[in-house]
Amino acid sequence: MTFNQILGHDRQKEILLQALARNRLAHAYLFSGPDGIGKRLVALALTRAIVCHEQRGCGDCAACRKIDHHNHPDLHLLEASGSAIKIEDVRSIQRELNFRPLEASRKICLIDQADLMTASASNALLKTLEEPRGNALIILLTAHPNRLLETIRSRCQRLPFHRHPTSRIQNELERQLDLEPNEAHILAALAEGSFKKAFGKDRELFLDQRRQLLKTLTGLSAGSILPILEFAEHLAADKAVLPEILEIFQVFYQDVIRQLNGGTLHDFVNRDLQAKIERVARNESLPSVLTKLDSLFAAQRQLERNVNRQLAMEVLLLRLTA
Repeated sequence: MTFNQILGHDRQKEILLQALARNRLAHAYLFSGPDGIGKRLVALALTRAIVCHEQRGCGDCAACRKIDHHNHPDLHLLEASGSAIKIEDVRSIQRELNFRPLEASRKICLIDQADLMTASASNALLKTLEEPRGNALIILLTAHPNRLLETIRSRCQRLPFHRHPTSRIQNELERQLDLEPNEAHILAALAEGSFKKAFGKDRELFLDQRRQLLKTLTGLSAGSILPILEFAEHLAADKAVLPEILEIFQVFYQDVIRQLNGGTLHDFVNRDLQAKIERVARNESLPSVLTKLDSLFAAQRQLERNVNRQLAMEVLLLRLTA
């Protein structure tokens, strides 16, 4: 994918293209921003522009096609092996960067989810950043820049990326997937500015399973302990999508707040659940819904700390039904 084919991020693309045209690229960049918004696409487009036979990232020459297939000899991708990027991974890249480029003017290393580097890996990379080679370019990609060493952040040129507007994602969903406007609106809003979430594996969760999840949640009551425990077990078993499920619950209660504040159907994310939103709002107050949202945010933080998922879901559901 070329720069022209990437939606949004116009300022970031302009900065990189100007630096490339003036031969003023930094030796290291830190692309930061939420997952799934296009940081990696921009990094690969820059790589393509560097190695391109036409010097513009045409997308058609042999060098560009090698980048597309991730088999260019001067492109090195570093990703987590398991749950971390280890010192052995960094040292392997360092050995590659010691050699001159084989086909392009530079060797390029992309480090995806750079915040997953272990302490020893981070310190090893720091040495390379402190003593940069003129023909090497390192691009770190992360959704959590504050988890990187400050010394690493300070030695990279930072380029923050931002979420795409919901309207842009909705338009593309309608155009590319031929979705109805209401479905596209729901999916775009729940994707939180991420094309990857909107077009990826979460689409069925956000459109179809969402309705059943919210039906079960709003059908629980404080006295129904067994259904609460069963639903908690069901949620905990869906480890891969549990964060997204909690986001679905958050957005639903945000719609309830909109209803309590006099919002209309146009203001809702869950436009297909207007009756349910109105029914729940009749039994809630603004303080009670805010308390539920606080409980959801607390549960998200607990999951990030790898607590017992089922216990966390049981506590959450008990608070949501209180």
